[in-house]
Amino acid sequence: MSIRSVLIVGGGFTGLTAAIALAERDVAVTLVDKAPAWARVGHGLTIQGNALRVFREIGVIDRVLAVGQPESSVTLALADGTTLGVMPTPATGGDDLPPTIGALRPDLHEILVDRAEELGVEIRLGLELTDYVNNGETATSILSDGRREEWDVIIIAEGIKSQTRPKLGITEDRAPSGLGIWRAVTTRTPDMRGSIAFPVADDGGAFKVGYTPVSADQCYVFVLCRPERTDNGLEGYQEVQRLMANFHGEFDYLRESLNADTFLNFQEIEWIFVDGPWHDGRVVALGEVVHAVPPLIAQGAAQCVEDALLFAQLVTEPGQLSDQLDAFYARRLPRLKGVVDASLQLAAWEQNPGTPHADPGRVMAEALGALVPAP
Repeated sequence: MSIRSVLIVGGGFTGLTAAIALAERDVAVTLVDKAPAWARVGHGLTIQGNALRVFREIGVIDRVLAVGQPESSVTLALADGTTLGVMPTPATGGDDLPPTIGALRPDLHEILVDRAEELGVEIRLGLELTDYVNNGETATSILSDGRREEWDVIIIAEGIKSQTRPKLGITEDRAPSGLGIWRAVTTRTPDMRGSIAFPVADDGGAFKVGYTPVSADQCYVFVLCRPERTDNGLEGYQEVQRLMANFHGEFDYLRESLNADTFLNFQEIEWIFVDGPWHDGRVVALGEVVHAVPPLIAQGAAQCVEDALLFAQLVTEPGQLSDQLDAFYARRLPRLKGVVDASLQLAAWEQNPGTPHADPGRVMAEALGALVPAP
């Protein structure tokens, strides 16, 4: 094994998973993140089985399952409450794992941080990578505190807004999807098991509304809408209620559960897909730095952690880094392309309700089914 020391820039799911997977293989790992301290931020998350397969490989599956709510299907409905059908979720992680779980993002983040610290990963907060230099057999990092250090590999896991991406020679940049999203965590009743509802026509409200259980009495709610936050004088929860006004059935309960104390977040959904090398010498980008898609088949986090695990597996085997990177791309790019194509097709349909021959259920099922084989 030629990789003995690695710097990881970014402490999200990609960076932490890579840190854990490498540390388990006796690599000395340092992780830096610009946050001055870890904070319990974020909403709910739908974790598909292929992400759970990664979490099993890095030794955290029991902890993840303990904080999550397992589900095996999702109900598809129209906004008026009419049920279109129940779509079984493909077991993308294999039959011995739940097809999917809902969980709170901060709970999963804490689990990964704890596991990394158990394995001796050095975590430095409040730091950013300002530059790097390739030296042939090593790469030098220059951090925001002025420190210069040498590593066998530097991993860039800063997310879609990465400032380092252009330095790698990557010309692609994030682009608008035409969608925005509101997210919230609110209460649910025990019989509410997860649903996605579609409008019959574009009535000025949401493009789609859905929810995923994240505990015995809570759920993560998402509302897809136009990418601009409407300046109409409404508070956040009131705007979400307005967008959900024509969604009924279970969504009546969810809409009325929102209030001024509900923690809500709105953001424009952007995407990027770099169909080519993600590295410059010994500096390699992973995760949403190079692939981020609208969250329409819940594969964003799953594809990030798949990146991290496979990269760690390959670069800790005997061989040359250049050959290992070639093998990594050969396995990752076709898989990611399927996720990207399906997500963008669904995004186009979301913005044009009533499109003839649109079949989101089929596209979702086919895209997830293609992920059942391990990457």
